[in-house]
Amino acid sequence: MPFELYVDALHTSPYALSVFVALTEKGLPFAVKTVDLYSGEQKLAAFADRALTARVPALVEGDFVLTESSAITEYLDESFPPPEYIALYPRDRRQRALARQLQAWVRSDLVPVRVERDTETVFFGKACAPLTETAQAAASKLVHVASHFVQGPQHLFGDWSIADTDLAIMLSRLVRNGDEVPAKLREYVDFQWQRPSVQQWLERQQPG
Repeated sequence: MPFELYVDALHTSPYALSVFVALTEKGLPFAVKTVDLYSGEQKLAAFADRALTARVPALVEGDFVLTESSAITEYLDESFPPPEYIALYPRDRRQRALARQLQAWVRSDLVPVRVERDTETVFFGKACAPLTETAQAAASKLVHVASHFVQGPQHLFGDWSIADTDLAIMLSRLVRNGDEVPAKLREYVDFQWQRPSVQQWLERQQPG
């Protein structure tokens, strides 16, 4: 039975993008369903009674429903492991832990950047004001941490992992808005952006 993936109607959620990329990279059959977050569709019983956190993305597999993107990508990697399927996480346990650390960090920290550089500014070029002092401090932290991990324009841990997609999306909030970012981070974002699975997501987007 193909999976169903519930995403936001505008396709601007970086977390929905992450799961879409994971499913696409695994080569798993899935259908995309949209939820209109602006109208509050996620709060209606038709969705919220299944996806109990009432958030996207939500992955449906028969009567099993899972939300929270990093939980979903870990579930997919455990359910469809290499070598038959591409790995979403590094095989080395310490690198795998670092990849999960990065995933958790970009979801839980850097709130001022996520607020002042929302993904509509990334995907649709929505105008935005210069970063406030608080957001600039968060941006500097992002650049500092990313610069530690990004050593070249390609992948963080040798081979591609889902952490590459997640970190590149977060960095793109600065890069796509012309904020000051070291050249190696801009090159890294551009390289990750060209991955076919990411491009397939971009092709689905419709500006509001």
